[in-house]
Order: sequence, then structure tokens, then C-alpha cells
Amino acid sequence: MRKEKWVIGITGASGVLYGVRLCEELLARGETVHLIVSDAGWRVLHDELDWSASPRRRDTLQQVFADYPGELIYHPIQDIGASVASGTFLNKGMVVIPCSMGTLSGIARGSSDNLLERAADVMMKEGRKLILVPRETPLHAIHLENMLTLAKMGVRIIPAMPGFYQKPSSLEEVVDFMVGKVLDSMEIEHDLYIRWGEGNGQQSRKSSDREN
Repeated sequence: MRKEKWVIGITGASGVLYGVRLCEELLARGETVHLIVSDAGWRVLHDELDWSASPRRRDTLQQVFADYPGELIYHPIQDIGASVASGTFLNKGMVVIPCSMGTLSGIARGSSDNLLERAADVMMKEGRKLILVPRETPLHAIHLENMLTLAKMGVRIIPAMPGFYQKPSSLEEVVDFMVGKVLDSMEIEHDLYIRWGEGNGQQSRKSSDREN
């Protein structure tokens, strides 16, 4: 089986567990993950998951993902000369999960102020997959306009809006639903959630129809 390279960005929006879970799924498949974490992303990893945000960040990542067969390559966000900053670096695409509104704005403007924004800009100019998972509420007009701008350019926008028809019984199942939706857009097969018409989703619909 051919192993692929993916670029994953984690920013300072709440919901960093989505990004961590996606990395786990890719690494479990033996894929290569090029990971970029914004400074605010490290702050949220500390606040939400109790990760160390010390200067020895690479050591933290190696410890967290040590048991997976895939390869994790960490790029500091200010390393604008990293491989992922060039269109000559071949890969399958990039996912920013979660994506803060600040990062989304920078990508929509094409500012490339840091490695994460530059890598996203490369995906668009090279015609590769770019998937953003924004996590913010409520949304004002500028947020919506930026998302529309990117959507018109072919960027896939997958807001962190988990479904509940599969009756999740844990936080992990809620996270897996969203990560599964992202994997669908990445065209990667998975079994992270029960699809509509396959099991309890269909049963729930039938029960609802009887009640109506």
C-alpha cells in the first residue's frame, strides 16, 4: 500500500482534540504527517489537553504519537523555509483542524505571514486539497465572507458541527464523527461513525416515521 504525505495544521481555536485525533488516524495508517501548530494552538493544547507548551515541543509530540507506525514531522510555524512552504513538495493536501478565524482570514487574504498560512497558500496555487475546519460561534459577516471567498476557490469548509443521529455515548464518539467527515473529504476510508442507513441511523429514522 502506498503511503501518502499530508500537512496538518492546528491553530488556536477550541477543539484541538479534533486535530490530534486526525493525526492519530493518519499515523495509524502509516501515513506521513507534516504537522504545524500555531503559538495559540500550543496554548489551547495546554489548556484543553494539558500538553506541555514548553520550548521542547518536538519532544512532546514524539511522546504523544510514539506508538503509531506512521511518521510525524513537526515544523515550527516560523520556519518559512520548511519543505511544506514550496509547491515542489509533493503531498496529498492539507487540513487545518481546528481553524481559527484569524488563520482563516490570513488564508483568505493570501498573506502567508507564517508557515501555516504559506502552506495553505501553496495548496491553493498547486490545486491540491485544502480543508478547513473552523470552530467559532457565533459568526459575523467577515467570518462568513472569508469562508465564501475560500469556498469559491475550491477550499472545502467543514465546520465543527457534529451530528447526533448515531446517538453518541461519549465525547470520543462526537470527535470521531467530525474526524470521519474530514477523512471522507480526504477520500480516506474509515469506520469512525455509522453512516446514515447503516445501523442505528436508519433505525432512528424509522422510529421517527412511526411516531409521526
